[in-house]
Amino acid sequence: MAAPRPPSIGVFALQGDVREHLQTLAVLGADAFPVRRPAELERCDGLVLPGGESTTMAKLARTFELLEPLRKRVAEGMPTFGTCAGMILLADQIEDGAAGQETVGGLDVTVRRNAFGRQVDSFEADLAFRGLGEPVHAVFIRAPWVERTGPEVEVLAETEGHPVAVRQGHLLATSFHPEVDGDGRVHRLFLELVQG
Repeated sequence: MAAPRPPSIGVFALQGDVREHLQTLAVLGADAFPVRRPAELERCDGLVLPGGESTTMAKLARTFELLEPLRKRVAEGMPTFGTCAGMILLADQIEDGAAGQETVGGLDVTVRRNAFGRQVDSFEADLAFRGLGEPVHAVFIRAPWVERTGPEVEVLAETEGHPVAVRQGHLLATSFHPEVDGDGRVHRLFLELVQG
């Protein structure tokens, strides 16, 4: 009997910290590749929206004719994992967004951009994370937090009284950067969503 095909996981690659996600996913056995065009998006069993600059990412997605295909795939149920700026892109609503800022949407949350402050206010914390035994070491860089969650949204981790990791059906999002610490457990959780 043939071994099952590894999941094909795209990483949105027009802007942001793409390489670290690709490396983490490859170590976990996924077929990981950058996504810059609609044809690459079509290959995806799941997609990662990485950290970066959420306004720039949305503008580039529109320029490269990826925004509407992204919205369609997310609405159709493609498992998607947003980290930091990626969480903002998945949010249905943004506080402190740039004028006219667009999102992919799908996640029934309101997210506050740069909620913890500017680059100089970046910090690290060990978080209790629902479903993972040991705490997750979280790196926050100009990170958002979740201001409001809809009824279908499960909060997986919090800090300073605000949700910083959430899941809703096929969508997973973190305010922090799980790709930088070499842990891999949050990405494994996402791969379980994809394979589930």
